[in-house]
Amino acid sequence: MRLLLLPFCFLFCTTITLQAQELVPRGGEYFCRDAEDWYNRKAITTYLRHIYVGEPEKVLPLADAREGDVEADFVRALAYAYIGETEKSLGYVKASLEKEMPFGRYLAGPAKLMQPLVELPGFKALAEKYPTPLVHGPMVGKVTGNSATFWCRTDQPRKVQVEVSRDKSFRKVKSATGRTQSADGHTAELTVKGLKPGLSYFYRLSVDGQPTEGTYQFTTHPKAGKPGQFSVVFGGGAAYIPWQHYMWSTIQSHRPDALFMLGDNVYIDYPEQPYLQQYCYHRRQSEPHWRKLVAQTPTYAIWDDHDFGDNDEYGTPDPDSPAWKRPVLDLFKRQWVDPGYGDETGKPGVFFKHSIADVDFFFLDCRYYRQPSEVGAVHEEPLSMLGEAQKAWLKSVLLESDAKVKVLISSVPWAFDAKPALEGRIDTWGGYKAERNEIFDFLTENNIKGVFLLSADRHRSDIWKIERPNDYPLYEFESSKLTNMHTHKIMPGSEYGYNEKCSFGQLLFDTTGDIPEVTYRIINIDNVVVNEFTWRANDQ
Repeated sequence: MRLLLLPFCFLFCTTITLQAQELVPRGGEYFCRDAEDWYNRKAITTYLRHIYVGEPEKVLPLADAREGDVEADFVRALAYAYIGETEKSLGYVKASLEKEMPFGRYLAGPAKLMQPLVELPGFKALAEKYPTPLVHGPMVGKVTGNSATFWCRTDQPRKVQVEVSRDKSFRKVKSATGRTQSADGHTAELTVKGLKPGLSYFYRLSVDGQPTEGTYQFTTHPKAGKPGQFSVVFGGGAAYIPWQHYMWSTIQSHRPDALFMLGDNVYIDYPEQPYLQQYCYHRRQSEPHWRKLVAQTPTYAIWDDHDFGDNDEYGTPDPDSPAWKRPVLDLFKRQWVDPGYGDETGKPGVFFKHSIADVDFFFLDCRYYRQPSEVGAVHEEPLSMLGEAQKAWLKSVLLESDAKVKVLISSVPWAFDAKPALEGRIDTWGGYKAERNEIFDFLTENNIKGVFLLSADRHRSDIWKIERPNDYPLYEFESSKLTNMHTHKIMPGSEYGYNEKCSFGQLLFDTTGDIPEVTYRIINIDNVVVNEFTWRANDQ
């Protein structure tokens, strides 16, 4: 095993600063950095709940205290609309637009929350002044060597078309058409086939026959099952912290072949309040740095507790219990472009398999079927995080895989020591030791080689080495502080940990030689490589 621990390893530090390409300027600071009371995971959503239930007066003093903050303008525009003060409401809409808030924030909804505002006299005139038929997107996903799928959201049901060409002048195109639907939150997915592996393509969108602004570029995956070189960026912990959104441009500067969002992608925490879930997604999807990244980078997502439910949330083995699970899943599916959601028998969830070249990625749903794991509790049967159907699916696709490299992806850490023992629930695989060992033993029993692990959840970036009796160790790469302010401490027992700034994981795959290699880089928000580690399959 070749191990490079560049900075902060023992005594000395070395860092590499990468030259960023096409980084988006950070723009004006139209936000308040009073993080404890405003940009935390339940502040603004709590105020929106007050507005929605008819208590807008409660939030106005709180929003007024953030004079100059663009999100405070948004909140006040809604609050005054509910009170019926038209002039003040529209005044704050205009104030937010002057602070560069996209007008699409008001068109996207959620419809029930926004209704009093959009029905005000004068709002229609603003909509005519700021026509925004394409509200969100495009976002590219479901990419293979021969196809790609494009997601978008419009302001109302409309016809949408995507054209794809090798030539920026679009002399020869392949295209797909569809229609956004109200039942799907005015979203649509358009799949273009007949592409060729490993090539760069341009694409553009039109809405109701009218071209939208922007020509975008993406690259198809290498030929399926064949050796290749490609890069993936991954991470979690992406709270909505405006002054750290340039992280998305830092990531884009590396031009990854895929972006894996591994949970806590947006912080919602209200599984029974769909209008708040929509607000959190729409706020992120309107963010300019994010939009430029996902328009050109194939993006795949699973959830963790704060996208699924609330802190350390669990489901049950029953696919329909609690009752809010299916609606939360349906809403999640309308925000992403994943290859699938569950197994072929119809068992729901956010688990799926995705392949790039001769590497298979197995994305797991660690929430939908999870049983609660309590500190000190005694159980007659081992607890399950995955549920029997998902675990059976995982074993089946592992047996079928002939990929040189196989990556098991969890939203929570695999290493038992990644999170300290706390009162209450044991949220990582440390609360599901028997099931984790069952999966690892399955690898041994079936001689499945070339496996390493990815995870998120802890607000730092880690390397862990998990020893196994009578078989090769499993290395785990963890990263989950994409934009979060909150930090988790470095844990004893890890091979390496970094938590000084927001960071992401970059994986550089090379399976073209006799020995597949994957280099894991930890890169911080300011584009500094703070650590580099190379995993080699034959060192197992």
